[in-house]
Amino acid sequence: MKSDSSTSAAPLRGAGGPLRSSEPVRASPARAPAVDLLEEAADLLVVHLDFRAALQACDRACRALAEEPAGTSLEVKCSLCVVGIQALAEMDRWREVLCWVLQYYQVPEKLPPKVLELCILLYSKMQEPGAVLDVVSAWLQDPANHDLPEYGTLAELHLQRVLLPLGCLSEAEELVVSSAAFGEEQQLELLQAIYTTRQQQKQEHSGTKEAQKLKQEASPSSLPFLYKLAQLFHWIQRAVSSRLYQLHVRD
Repeated sequence: MKSDSSTSAAPLRGAGGPLRSSEPVRASPARAPAVDLLEEAADLLVVHLDFRAALQACDRACRALAEEPAGTSLEVKCSLCVVGIQALAEMDRWREVLCWVLQYYQVPEKLPPKVLELCILLYSKMQEPGAVLDVVSAWLQDPANHDLPEYGTLAELHLQRVLLPLGCLSEAEELVVSSAAFGEEQQLELLQAIYTTRQQQKQEHSGTKEAQKLKQEASPSSLPFLYKLAQLFHWIQRAVSSRLYQLHVRD
């Protein structure tokens, strides 16, 4: 029986061409355990709705990443934090979000833009923007973040969702004027928003003072003198009448 020479003589081919006997076979790099835990956490969050287990998987993965060289798994770490933030929010533990992410990034300036954006949106939605005020301000002031493509978006989000609701109008104006992230047209729009907020504050303050004035004018301590005198006269009449009645009864 003849051997199939065309088959036996054909060289084995790899991804980069024919493999020679002297060339080692290239093995694909093993996936980091944190990647598997990320997939597990996402599955627990979205499919099984087991938010506590999803958060625990994120914690284990972040601790595993801490043992790897810095910068090797930045995207994985960011994705883990996104899943963890969502899990905490689903469990109504949103107040813990900021502390939770900072334990893995140590300082606000190192937070990924996506994580910082989620924090701003979350605390703003829950009407506690003051919780992220210092964190976002520190991130925006760090020169290392100024060239990031997300810088302008985060600066505007900080202004609209944090500074204006808190009434930090001077800080908002300084951010608009000093930041190179805003174009001229955008600067005018943001300054107009700040002006509108300032006018609303003045109206609210004026309305509050007017309400307090009306309340004071309606209180007994601030009634006109003649009215208070009439009240006193009425009280004397009642007292005298009561006394005369008592004397009449004794007689």
